[in-house]
Order: sequence, then structure tokens, then C-alpha cells
Amino acid sequence: MTGAYDAIVIGAGHNGLTAAAWLAQNGRKVLVVEAREIVGGLALSGEFCPGYRGVGPLHDTAAVRPWIVDGLQLARHGLKLRSRPADRLAVSGGESLWLRGQVEAAAGEIARRSGADAERYRSFHEFIRRVRPVLSDWLNEPPINVLEIESESITGLIRRGLRLRRLGRREMMELLRLPPMCVADWLDEWFESDLLKAALALPAVAGTFAGPRSPGTNANLLFGRAAAGNGVAGNGPALIEALEKAARSAGAEIRTGTIVSEILLEAGGARGVTLAGGESVRAKAVVASCDPRRTFLQLLPLGSIDARVEDHIRGYRCRGSTAQLLLALTSPLRFRAHEGETVEFASTGCDLDELERAFDAVKYRTSSARPVLEIHQPTVANPDLAPAGHAVASVLIHFAPFDPVDGWTDTGYEALFESAMSILETHCSGIRETLAGMKLLSPVDIEERYGATGGQIHHGEHALDQILVRPIPGCARYETPIPRLYLCGSGAHPGGGLTGAPGALAARAILGSKHRT
Repeated sequence: MTGAYDAIVIGAGHNGLTAAAWLAQNGRKVLVVEAREIVGGLALSGEFCPGYRGVGPLHDTAAVRPWIVDGLQLARHGLKLRSRPADRLAVSGGESLWLRGQVEAAAGEIARRSGADAERYRSFHEFIRRVRPVLSDWLNEPPINVLEIESESITGLIRRGLRLRRLGRREMMELLRLPPMCVADWLDEWFESDLLKAALALPAVAGTFAGPRSPGTNANLLFGRAAAGNGVAGNGPALIEALEKAARSAGAEIRTGTIVSEILLEAGGARGVTLAGGESVRAKAVVASCDPRRTFLQLLPLGSIDARVEDHIRGYRCRGSTAQLLLALTSPLRFRAHEGETVEFASTGCDLDELERAFDAVKYRTSSARPVLEIHQPTVANPDLAPAGHAVASVLIHFAPFDPVDGWTDTGYEALFESAMSILETHCSGIRETLAGMKLLSPVDIEERYGATGGQIHHGEHALDQILVRPIPGCARYETPIPRLYLCGSGAHPGGGLTGAPGALAARAILGSKHRT
């Protein structure tokens, strides 16, 4: 038995690093243990082709919380926020639409195809601006304790209620109407352009087991839009670098290539971890940034949770539906519709029906013959990921099943690769000629590489029930039924994506817990 820490954080993804840095800056002795040889979790991939380094399946840093950047003083560690949100190109067939990061610039682009949609786009963002204070309460604070409502701060409850009431009767009722809706219905109420609706809907269904006509997907759009800021200059790699520096400078110890085989329990509570080599490390608390199913069903000793908790955890859905194609390119992607422009982010999908058909395939455990793609060129912001003049592209393929009918055979990989490449060839000039190498990760590979159960990149589906209470009753406020065991990953409130919110909110909960570290 070695070590004596205030907290051991399992996993050095962005939430684990955030929690570790927050705890360490508050005087706690912290150890972070990471199974992979590099930190970064789902934000970083490492070298996938000689000379080319990739990024993980999480691309977008627009929802990184400014209060976390300030609280951890990440600017001191080299982090810079973008001066404005990133531009995003939507392409389909011969059509394209620049969704510029600034509302007026985007509206100007939309006006080229529909003046009415341009005005509605302004109104759409104005509505989001008005309801953002109410949604921000949800996104940036621990959820209300639905099991012990009397334990809540009366002041906090009143404040949340007043913010909702200040919207006015009409807007308050509108906000209550929207989350259970499917995203397709709400966008149909706003816009007439099919390409615009498809581009806005994709983030609401990407990475989860749902199509645009699935109930509750509108909540993802609302929360995503409310949380959106400018994002990080340099995206995921820059965020991870700053978080690692912040954690280490505050005194946190980080061990990579260190696999946890079991969480140690003593007198009914977590008291450390046992590593794969047999070493045991003691701590006053264990903080798991891995997904809840892995935490409860694989890392805890058998029989340590009661049957009801186990049933809830087994019912927590983690069906991965995203594959990732990493491309090593001898020159950057050239989009035919915008040959002279640098494109950092792009998406495909001509209309909502195309998105729905792509999702239909995974319901029957097959990959879509015509998937919808999210395309990111990380070398635009981080040219050192590839040799000089070369590029890396990360393509998220929606939708691909975790457990296809015939399994992930060589034929299945080849078919998925060709489906994605045929779409890319439609939009990008000469992509085959510039291809120097590639790596295709199915949801099974994502599970194996990143430890994400089911290949679920958000550590649990973003369905309405799993957003309102995440992951399960009794664990929704970062504490678990096991004393001194906490959740701080994307499977905790408020969910997945590169935000840092679960890690920071969990650290705050730990610092204020009755089981003080």
C-alpha cells in the first residue's frame, strides 16, 4: 500500500484534468491516473500515421465555460480564447452555406438564398439570448436534488424560479414547451432552407442514438446554443495542454500508462485504487472521470452496490453511433464550393430527411450507406500536427452501430470507409490523390481506445431523460451511494462535449462535501 492522497482522479481526459486542477488549486494533494500513454481522453488521439498526429472524436470547444478558464487561470498556461466563434461550412451536392460565427455575418450568407430565413436566424438567436440566463442555471450549477428537495438552498430555488418567471408568461411557456420536442419540428417552425435546418440540427443528434425526428432532441439544440461561446484557439489540443499545465503547476501528480483494476473500499467507502500491477494507492476520496457504467460495473468490487442502483446503472444507455476517420493528407482539403478559402469545420447533409435516414440504419444494426459527416481540419489551428504544408482531417461519421449484425469485419470497415470517402470526394477536390494514410475507428475501437462504454463519446446518450437526471437518481450531484466516491466525467451533469463543467462542478461538490478530503 503506497501513497497518501486527498483525492485520486481516474482518467486524464479534460474533465479529469479540470477536477484535478481545481482540487489541487484548493490545497488538495491529488493523483491523476490515466490508462493511456498520453493525457487528453476523447480530445486527443496521438500519432496515427508516421509524422501525423490526430485529435479525438470531440472536436468543438465552443462550450468551454469561461468561468472555468478564469477559475483555473488557464490564460497563464497559454490558453487563448477565439476572438469570435469559428465559421462552419455546410455542404450538400452543389450547394453550400457558410454559417459564420458571428450572427450578422451568418445572416448575410443565409440572405443569399432566403431573405426570410436571414431575418428568422436573427430572431432565433435573439430568442436564445433571452432564455440563456435560465438555461445557464442548468448548465453551470449542480442539478436540483430531486430525491431530497428539502436539502436544496431555498435561496437557490427562488433565484432559479424568478429567472424563469422574468421571461414573461409567453416566453416562459414557450421554453417549457421546447425541450420534449424533436429538433426537426422546432426548426421547421423557424426556417424554410433545408440545408440550414440540417446544419443546425446535426449537433443536436451527433454522438447520440437519435435522429432529428426523435423526441427530446430539441433539448440538445437549446442547451448547445445556450452554452456556445467563442471557443478555444487551437481547439482540443490547446485546451488539454493548458489543463495539464494548470494541474501540474498546482501540485497535481499525473501518471500515464497506469491502469486502475479496482476501486478500494474500506468501511463501506472509497479509500483508494488498486493498479493493474498490484500496487494499491490510498486516498481520502476517489473521483472517477470514466463513464458511470465502467465505474460501477467494472471498477467496483462485486456486490458493493445494491440491486436497485445496479439496475439503474445497467439501464443507463451508452449506445455509440459515431465512427471517426482520421486522414493524413499531403495538402489541406480543398472544398469545391470554396476553393480559395480555408475550411476548419464543415458538415454534410442536404436536409432533415437525410439525417433521419442516416440514423435509421443504426436502429437495424447497420452502417448508413450515405452517412452524414462532420469534418474538422485541426491543422488549420495546429499546423504542427502534420509535416510542413501537409494536413490532418478528422471526420466524424454519423451513424455507425456499435454492434453491427455481422460484427466489425474487414468488409464492414471497407464499406464504411468508402461511404465516407465517396461523400468527401463529392465536396473536396483531389482528396484521394493527397491521401498519405488513414485510421478508421468504429464505435468498438473508440470503446477500446478511450475506455468509453459502447463507444459512446458523451459517456451516455444525450436523451432527455438522461439529461434531466444524469446519470441516475442518487448520483446526479456527483456523489454516489458509496461514500467518498464521486463522478466527474461526461456521464455526470451537465453531460458530454468539451466543456469542463462536470469536472469543475464535481470538484466544487467535493470541496463542500460532508466527506471532506
